[in-house]
Amino acid sequence: MFEILPCDPDKHWAQIWAFLQPVFAAGESYPVAMDVSEADARAYWFASDKTTFVAVEEETGEVCGTYYIRPNSESLGAHICNCGYIVDPVFRGRGVATKMCQHSQMVAKEEAYRGMQYNLVVSTNYGAVRLWQSQGFDIVGTLPGAFHHKAQYYVDAYVMFKSLM
Repeated sequence: MFEILPCDPDKHWAQIWAFLQPVFAAGESYPVAMDVSEADARAYWFASDKTTFVAVEEETGEVCGTYYIRPNSESLGAHICNCGYIVDPVFRGRGVATKMCQHSQMVAKEEAYRGMQYNLVVSTNYGAVRLWQSQGFDIVGTLPGAFHHKAQYYVDAYVMFKSLM
């Protein structure tokens, strides 16, 4: 089992970077430079507009996933939030992403967000698309060729949305 906790960057960053870096380097699911530096990745994951959480294995204290939540837009669009999730590959298939998604929706409601939007879900990331749909998210738009996949071809990306009302 694992629990979701507020992230302490000083305490959790080394464990997060250990699985964040390979995900970014894979170039298959995040629009982050594959060769992003550790400092730039940390600045991205903990930007001032984001609140970051970790999924921690209860017995060992090992970080098995992380997510952030932030306003999707400024001012008149700030009532819709956006999240980014990454699970350590060692823990995939064990419900970590599902629990983080459910937790993020709870946090979003507590923070009075009216909806949650994912701006760039890579269409070839079948597991993520399936998971978000199972959590009630709809594909509300397709962005043709919006993601430059590491295999040097362009794939569609989805905009996915769920009302929290």
